[in-house]
Amino acid sequence: MRKVQIELVKPGDKLAKPIFQDNGNVLLGEGIELNDRYIDRLRTLGIDFLFVEDGKTVDIIPEETVRDETRKQAVDAIYKTMNAFKEPNNLKGRTIAPDMGRTFRSVFGQIMSDLSTRPNLLVNLTSIHSKDAYLFQHSFNVAVLAGIMGIAKGFNRNQLEELGIGALLFDIGMTKVPDSVLGRKGRLTPEEFAFVRNHTTEGFDILRKYHDISIVSAHCALQHHERFNGSGYPRGLKGSEIHMYGQIVGLADTFDALTSPRPHRKRYTSSEAIEFLFAAGGTFFDIDLIKLFCKHISIYPVATTLQLSTGQIGVVSENNELAVHRPRIRIIKEADGTEPKSPYEIELKDMLHITIVNEL
Repeated sequence: MRKVQIELVKPGDKLAKPIFQDNGNVLLGEGIELNDRYIDRLRTLGIDFLFVEDGKTVDIIPEETVRDETRKQAVDAIYKTMNAFKEPNNLKGRTIAPDMGRTFRSVFGQIMSDLSTRPNLLVNLTSIHSKDAYLFQHSFNVAVLAGIMGIAKGFNRNQLEELGIGALLFDIGMTKVPDSVLGRKGRLTPEEFAFVRNHTTEGFDILRKYHDISIVSAHCALQHHERFNGSGYPRGLKGSEIHMYGQIVGLADTFDALTSPRPHRKRYTSSEAIEFLFAAGGTFFDIDLIKLFCKHISIYPVATTLQLSTGQIGVVSENNELAVHRPRIRIIKEADGTEPKSPYEIELKDMLHITIVNEL
């Protein structure tokens, strides 16, 4: 399979990976043959990339960081919990989701179980979802990224659980932001921006009421928009004043937000997002934390279609842990536009004269 921009998808192409709804259920399943109506509808839903079947890359299959079933269960729990807090007639506190701590302890335990079976900690987040699913899928992705960071930092089981629960629920305060503000494409008014900024304290106020959710987990909601130089909110904390969990979740939140399509902009590629993070080192985030984070991110995930400086088109077939920016590439089109008689692969780590110029 290969991942391509939706503008390059043609009627007759078949989906190689499913597309998910906001509650984690499948919107369109693997193997569905696409037509003009499907493609137009997917564009309307804000989907800009798809995984499609391709005879030249049939054996290229991205290794999921966690299983689809784990993702579905986690997103369903996030979806139900956040929608419960959005109900205008609900009271704040434990009456809304009395088992929230136990629920998300179980959810994150399954995520950690999946991560423990991986041969490495190189992240390859490949799920495709509609724009309406962003809040729920985003929280799941942030939890996966945070979990991997916690493992990389050598956290013990209790620390990983505190971090994971906080990461799954870090954006729960967004349930208090009106939908009209969340979906706004243009610049927010000062009043609307105040609503958005307040989601950090709203989230903290929700989580701190649960005796089975650690107060440091609740600080993931409070501090994920604090920044290393003190320019963040709500308290303008600096450096080590920001809890390490808050720093990790803030970094994961930023990366996943950048690499997701949003109403006001196109998605960044993984390489563009990592470039942004390094530029923000020492300003928005601790540079050592960024370095650790980027050691475990697939800059060019498996199945990504790339254009090379030679003019050739290729698909990432394998990542190299020791050189994540120089993957193995299967060439599917030569510089003159012809297809090779038999696809072949090149190791970019051994061919330093060739660079990646574009993601297709």
